[in-house]
Amino acid sequence: MSTNLQRLSKKAPEGWDEVLPTLEMFENRMKDAVNESHEGKRKHESTWPIHRIHYEKSRYIYELYYTKKEISRELLDFCIREKVVDGNLMAKWKKPGYEFLCSLAAINKGSTNFGTTNVCRVPLRLRSGKITPSVVTGCISCASCDKGAPIWWNSNIEGRAGGSKRAADAEEDEEVEKRAAMLRGEGGSDAKRSRTGDTLD
Repeated sequence: MSTNLQRLSKKAPEGWDEVLPTLEMFENRMKDAVNESHEGKRKHESTWPIHRIHYEKSRYIYELYYTKKEISRELLDFCIREKVVDGNLMAKWKKPGYEFLCSLAAINKGSTNFGTTNVCRVPLRLRSGKITPSVVTGCISCASCDKGAPIWWNSNIEGRAGGSKRAADAEEDEEVEKRAAMLRGEGGSDAKRSRTGDTLD
């Protein structure tokens, strides 16, 4: 059975065959994330993996064109036109201050209680109290000054390659870490007990 991506092969420009296996891997991960059980998760937590995979797939094509210069403009435009990747998110990455924006949902002021952007847009050094992920996207930080790439709910902050020194020094609240471990599928009874915590809302 052919996938939607394989069906696009008939009209795809040169270079498509090189990116197709990686794009199919992202599609398979997305299907798994969509079909994953929501049991024990809060309303938005089930969408966190979807935001991350959506970011990673778009970033893969973005970097192939803008950073590595390994694909043609024609292939980039084809991927955007066929909605293989998110052209609007890519357009934001070209603007100062939005180079590592995790999701357009993070800057949608209508999705927050006070009409502001999500907490992940606030640099870690300017935050007080607990360092927690955005309730909407699961991103801990995608502020450009924290450098590197978004720090996601399931990132190993301390050992994260290319991560912010500030992020490595930040102390995560113990309960947040337990919930993150549960979402990563780690831990036993501690992770299960943390499901009743209220630190991410």
